[in-house]
Amino acid sequence: MLSVELHAHSAASYDGRDSVDMLLERAAAVGLDALAVTDHDEISGGREVAERAAAYDLVGIPGIEVSSAAGHVLGINVTEAVDPGLSFAETVQRIREQGGIAVVPHPFQEMRSGVLANVSREELRDADAIEVYNSRLVTGYSNRQARRFAERHELPITAGSDAHVSDMVGRAVTLVDADERTADGICAAVADGRTTLQTRRTPWLVSFRQAVGNTRRRVRLALDGLFR
Repeated sequence: MLSVELHAHSAASYDGRDSVDMLLERAAAVGLDALAVTDHDEISGGREVAERAAAYDLVGIPGIEVSSAAGHVLGINVTEAVDPGLSFAETVQRIREQGGIAVVPHPFQEMRSGVLANVSREELRDADAIEVYNSRLVTGYSNRQARRFAERHELPITAGSDAHVSDMVGRAVTLVDADERTADGICAAVADGRTTLQTRRTPWLVSFRQAVGNTRRRVRLALDGLFR
């Protein structure tokens, strides 16, 4: 079983803080086997982790968190950016065309761009996997909803720390029964449903600080747009 972090953000993401090297250092320190970097609508961090992970004896998985028209979709094992604003179905298709898998994070949390605000549950079933434990959810209710949905429809499941700082890498880990210790092997096993989860919640204060920082960034970007 390989211990894999499938949802982490670097400084290349608008809301990330730390470098890819810092994420890799943390992943190695907590005993992970693989790390995916999934920055918001940005592929450079994903490419960098794929290039640099071997130096830390880790598998680096390139990824991206796409802002589809419906909400967020993780593209795991992709090396080209997927345009934001596409439909949910088109986003999933573009990810698969690159040989990646489409994992839907926090689908039941509308305030964090969960896709179920805009797609049907039938459409959600087209995902390759559902993130049923996101470490940054405060009450856990949305996680339980996601897990029940995935189990009811026999969909593959993942966990993700949704780390925006390196210290939070490894809080929510997907244990993957992969045939080979490669990005391709890990993704094939995830899509086949050969996963179990090892989870811990992100400390509330860390999540709160992140939320405040995100709000400030959105306000600053909105004001910049008004005065250009």
